[in-house]
Amino acid sequence: MQLDVVNAQNEKVGSLDLRDEVFGGRPKLDVVWEAVVHQNASERRGTHATKNRALVSGSGRKPWRQKGTGRARVGSSRTPLWRKGGTVFGPQPRDYGFALPRKVGRGALRQALVQKMSEGAVIVVDQLALAERKTKEAAALYARLGAAPGAGKTLVIDVTPDEALVLATRNLAGVRLVSARAVTARDVMDTTRVVATAAALERLQEVLGS
Repeated sequence: MQLDVVNAQNEKVGSLDLRDEVFGGRPKLDVVWEAVVHQNASERRGTHATKNRALVSGSGRKPWRQKGTGRARVGSSRTPLWRKGGTVFGPQPRDYGFALPRKVGRGALRQALVQKMSEGAVIVVDQLALAERKTKEAAALYARLGAAPGAGKTLVIDVTPDEALVLATRNLAGVRLVSARAVTARDVMDTTRVVATAAALERLQEVLGS
């Protein structure tokens, strides 16, 4: 597979060869789904809670004697059968995370990138840097590359993002800048287009192909 490489003015300056054994073939989205579910689950707070009969207010004293009153027998005013009683098997604080093999996570990232490449949604640039730390300059840069802020979500990937670009990008709506070592399958799938440096894709190819 071969992708065109452009500069900051969106002019073609070369091409990038990607190995077919890494980024070739049809994307397997079931692996991507598993990785996205894993990341979503690991980020759930899990702080929901309900009060059981041990936690609700009320006396533990038996409201009336067991027999002879003609009323239903009851042992406590905290019973779940009564109003303001405890909840039976209600949700409690828990961790929703689960283990996912590293190979599955890397495979999901690879398949997500393959999907975006098949859609023609990957823009490869030789380098990403700004002379001035201004949001207006960053917006103009992305607009020249065909990824104008506000026209869908944009994921920007670099090996070591330029500090000025990081600071200028963080205020742009719909644009997210991540390093190549921190990008995930969910980041790639939850975007309209991907802007990546040639060095970042080469780094990803090295890691995902190992």
